[in-house]
Amino acid sequence: MNLKSGSFIPVNYTINRWAMAVTKMGSTLSEKIISAHVANAKAKFGEQIGLHIDHTLTQDSTGTLAYLEFQAMNVPKVRTKLSLSFVDHNMLQNDFRNADDHRYLQSVAQKYGVVFSRPGTGICHQVYLERFARPGYTLLGSDSHTPTAGGMGMIAIGAGGLDVAAAMAGEPFYLEMPQILNIKLTGTLSPFVSAKDVILEILHKLTVKGGVNKILEYTGPGVKTLTVPERGTITNMGTETGATTSVFPSDEVTQAFLVGQGRADQHVPLQADADAKYNEAIDIDFSKIEPLIALPHSPDNVKAVREVEGTPVDQVCIGSCTNSSLRDLKMVAALLKGKKISERVSLTISPGSRQVLENLAASGELVDLIRAGARIIENACGPCIGIGQAPPSGGVSLRTFNRNFKGRSGTKDAQIYLVSPETAVAAALTGAITDPRKLKEYPKITMPEKFLITDSMFIFPTTQTQNVNVIMGPNIKPLPTFPPLLTKLSGEVLLKVGDNISTDDILPGGSEVMALRSNIPEISKYTFRPIDAGFAQRALEKGGGFIVGGENYGQGSSREHAALAPKFLGVKAVLVKSFARIHMANLVNFGILPLTFADKEDYTHIAQGDLLELATSGLEKNLVMRNTATGAIVSVVLDLSDLDKATIMAGGKLAAIKQKQVHP
Repeated sequence: MNLKSGSFIPVNYTINRWAMAVTKMGSTLSEKIISAHVANAKAKFGEQIGLHIDHTLTQDSTGTLAYLEFQAMNVPKVRTKLSLSFVDHNMLQNDFRNADDHRYLQSVAQKYGVVFSRPGTGICHQVYLERFARPGYTLLGSDSHTPTAGGMGMIAIGAGGLDVAAAMAGEPFYLEMPQILNIKLTGTLSPFVSAKDVILEILHKLTVKGGVNKILEYTGPGVKTLTVPERGTITNMGTETGATTSVFPSDEVTQAFLVGQGRADQHVPLQADADAKYNEAIDIDFSKIEPLIALPHSPDNVKAVREVEGTPVDQVCIGSCTNSSLRDLKMVAALLKGKKISERVSLTISPGSRQVLENLAASGELVDLIRAGARIIENACGPCIGIGQAPPSGGVSLRTFNRNFKGRSGTKDAQIYLVSPETAVAAALTGAITDPRKLKEYPKITMPEKFLITDSMFIFPTTQTQNVNVIMGPNIKPLPTFPPLLTKLSGEVLLKVGDNISTDDILPGGSEVMALRSNIPEISKYTFRPIDAGFAQRALEKGGGFIVGGENYGQGSSREHAALAPKFLGVKAVLVKSFARIHMANLVNFGILPLTFADKEDYTHIAQGDLLELATSGLEKNLVMRNTATGAIVSVVLDLSDLDKATIMAGGKLAAIKQKQVHP
């Protein structure tokens, strides 16, 4: 089946041309799209909304569990306009496990009406932007970088797999109405400064928690200077601010991109009203941005490249869902043409999609990359998630990726820096961190008016599914079930951690662990291993207990395994200073109480090994926890909606949905 317009229509579902709801003057673009997809179009900040989801997206790292959850809901077909299943993470097939998962994903997609993107098609966010993203639509994806599609004028949100499974079953996606932060772009980017430097500048201003419960909405004359893939780079990495999502308007630049993709009929012009009112606003003058770099070990640890010049570099990796578009790799090819990389540097390039690779090959630019000494690796996530290309011991690696958390690369003592493609090339050529402006001549690249397009790597479901057998290999284990919430929780503080604990810290990536994503009993053994290798065994021996943490707990990946594995080990509640949005939602989905300190100073009054008690009757917002080891009383906050409380009390979202089916 040729995907001429990029809009496969599932069985028994009709897609009408998307029409913007009539809104009062003074609406932001975010408000316009949201109001067209919620029952309560007048929702205010902080109020819970139920967002109707048009499209869903899963990838194989999180998708196997998501489809197991969907199957458990006993829904015969997906009820979205379009659902897609990508294979782009667990590509390394050391044994049968990843291959079995891929076979399961293909068969379950065929059974339930999901478009399947085969291994090698490319990274989900890049491929989705090219072939499926539509202005004005909503997208929910089981990957934290789903907001990449905001570069196409969509409200695209990352979530846990269970939330995505529920959306496929026709359930709204519930969240608190975010504030809307206007980022006004002006001026023109200087040579050797690109979209990656723009988002690094924004991260420098906002930090990794400055976007929590906010939508970053881009306006201003600078918008029109950015291509859709460049906008996607910015919306992709807006995730690192903690933002719910990021969105650009849909304009003539969007239209040109859709024309090039053979999807001109899907363009809808969308923008904020001239008198739109925002909760906050910041200005970014492109002409004042210089090449930037995020130092280890956080995306917001940003400095000017010139400030750290001269640091020897061992490895350069270009790719990931942030910087693997045709625009990015054309620039890399132009900068490398006729040159050789430094003999001390290993340079890898992973195109974001088969389309990108085919266009590079057809133009001859792929030859320029190869002759310069680059290693061309698979169209997949790979090094970004610690699968392949781990740096040497103590090595310095410059990457065009979106995260540089300690150990995420696969080498615990590696120093990972985040840079633009231009800065990456400068380091590859010189063997040290180098201001790319020293390369002197900034090449002009020409994007094709029409891309080479091949959709043969998508497998579209048919109407004949009654004879489709879902194939489950021996590594795919049944979902664990959990009882309703007890009226009293008690147990030991199993672990106390600090600020900015990521989901990589809670449940690490890498080829060893990610092959177990469909096997909760086995993957749970790796819970908190980067921090405390004995955690899993201790949790089982103690019969579960509590985790205590600092600010921004659960930042990073959307992986719901970081909630499900602790739940399997008996974790009853997590008490922290503040949560990252997606992880808090995942805790609720699996029946773990997400508590915050009423007074953050009380964090110092609880130690690992202390015994805590909490009465949960009624699940009031303000609760009292007793530290039986010290006799101290700690005030805690449970800031949940009534719907979330019902989910917790049922034992998690899956149990709550089943209750709804029995007692509609």
